[in-house]
This record gives sequence, C-alpha cells and structure tokens, in this order.
Amino acid sequence: MKELVCTVKYNARIASGIYAMTITLPCEVQVKCGQFLNISTGNPANLLKRPFGIMRANGKNITFCYQVKGGGTAALSGAKPGERLAVTLPLGNGFDIPADAKRIAVVGGGVGIFPLLSVIEQVKDREYYSYIGFRSAEYACLTGEFAAASKSLTVVTDDGSIGQKTNAVAAFLAEYCRIKPDLIIACGPPVMLRALKTQLNERLITTPCLVSLEERMGCGIGACLVCVCKKSDGSNARVCKDGPVFDIDEVDL
Repeated sequence: MKELVCTVKYNARIASGIYAMTITLPCEVQVKCGQFLNISTGNPANLLKRPFGIMRANGKNITFCYQVKGGGTAALSGAKPGERLAVTLPLGNGFDIPADAKRIAVVGGGVGIFPLLSVIEQVKDREYYSYIGFRSAEYACLTGEFAAASKSLTVVTDDGSIGQKTNAVAAFLAEYCRIKPDLIIACGPPVMLRALKTQLNERLITTPCLVSLEERMGCGIGACLVCVCKKSDGSNARVCKDGPVFDIDEVDL
C-alpha cells in the first residue's frame, strides 16, 4: 500500500451518471485484479477519500470507474486533466484465480462490473462467459470491453431496453449447464449477490464462487470498522481489509 499524489489523465462520462477516470502515478505500483484504491475528491469539504475498484493497471496509469451519487463523487466528476489528487493503493485482497479454473462465469450488476473486468483482462488463457446487467440502456457501459475479452457476453437490462429483460443471475443460471464453469466470480448490489447465493444453494450447485462486496467505507484500511460485514459463522469481517473478495459461502448475504 502506498500513499501517493497522482495526476488526472482522463475523466469522462461513459453512461448516465457514470464516469471513467485514468490517473498517472509518480511510480509504478503492483496491482492485483479485484483490489481497490482510495482517492481524494479534489474538494477540501470532502474530508474522506472515496473507495473505487481498480479496473485496469497499465504501468503508472490506473483506471477506475465510478457513479455520481453524492457531493464527493460529484466533485470528482469535475476533476480536469492535470489536476493532482491524493490516492492510497492498492487496497484489499483481490481475486485469487485458481490455475485449474479454465472456464470462468462472470456475473456482474451495475457498477459491480468494473472490478470484474480487471480479472478478465489480467488473468489470461481462460474462457470467460460474462453476464452483465444494467437498469436500462442509459446505464450500460463497457460492453465492448467485456465482449472483446470474453468467449461470450450476455447483456441484460431490467426493462429490456438492451438485451434480454431479466437480470444477470437469471441469465447465468439459464446457461449454467451449457457452459459448465470451473469458477464463478461476481460483483454487484447486495440483492444480486444474495439471489446468486440462494439460487446456487437451491440448485445444489457446488462450483466455487468468489464475490466482491460493495460497502460504504471510511478509512479503507481496516481501522474505522464502517464496512464490517457478517460472516456465515457469526463472526465479523472488514470488507476493506479482509475483503473485498470472499468465498460466497464465507459471508452472510
């Protein structure tokens, strides 16, 4: 983990309320797929840095995406190329993809698709079957990147404005027997991950499944306990420090 001052290289809207930002670090940092960063908003009124999953690491350039939901992300959306921001990275444990997992199902919803793309682009020589869902066409993004890096891509929306009118979990399960994945990786809103866990259990599917959790965070390093989640054994875990990636059976969704 390093605390650095980065330079904004690119910051642009890619869908309704969703932006992609590329920052340039003063030195190269080793990033594992699924890890995240904490970045300042550029507005002194926002004291806390904001956590975002790292989508792509290319030398000194780091790309992440974010959704404008409050004052902090609104301020971040106004950052211009050349602006300097404080950043802490890499944070969290990331995805450990087993060497024998050759066929991988990717299930993502909304902004949860961003850390999943980091796996597809970083862990090569695998067959990825991607299922990504959005509320509607106006929120759809990065479909070209997923299509280019996946053996197959299924895009769905809640209203059917793009692809099937369904959700990513249902679309994946409809093709589970066809693709026969060795591993499932998923990220999305809690209701999506809860549905995935329930359906896997009800269908007696024992394929290993790794999930990246989305939680509000304060410090991002495990000190403030804002992002604590319940584990299946009744204990607590810090999403920022112990996660954000967990085995789906390890956490209480």
